[in-house]
Amino acid sequence: MLLPDMSNKSKVRFLIVLGVLALILCGSEVESKKYMRCELTRVMVENYRFQKTLMSNWICLIEHESNLDTNKVTRNTNNSKNYGLFQINSKDYCAEGRKGGVCNMKCEDLSNDDISDDIACAKTIQERDGFKYWKGWSRYCRNTQNLPNLDVTCKLSSLSSAYRSPNAY
Repeated sequence: MLLPDMSNKSKVRFLIVLGVLALILCGSEVESKKYMRCELTRVMVENYRFQKTLMSNWICLIEHESNLDTNKVTRNTNNSKNYGLFQINSKDYCAEGRKGGVCNMKCEDLSNDDISDDIACAKTIQERDGFKYWKGWSRYCRNTQNLPNLDVTCKLSSLSSAYRSPNAY
């Protein structure tokens, strides 16, 4: 890169500013969010019409899979990766770098703060395989005594969705 005629000190400052701008622009592409338990419960019930009776299973699963972090990506020993809140696997449900898999989506789209695609795919997985698809659920949430009491901690019974469809999750 040819820089205009300037002193070495000015060139260094210019390159530093350019580097900072590049980092800001690259960092703005992927926004992530770390949810709090009750915040995510409210969002899932009110915005995505999850059934309240299953919310403790969903929240327990998400806490053990991603620790409520939308940006989490985990590498597996079989060279696949798990993406986002629900740690959806690249082997079957999404494709890296392009749309694909059962959910017909790019895996990278599952690791940002837009959880609508994550939820659509997670509902597909749950319909096909149940909660047992997720190792975090099988290991920590299968026993109902281990599920969080969201009615006490998050006032789950007071939440209402704008629209309740007959096949809400």
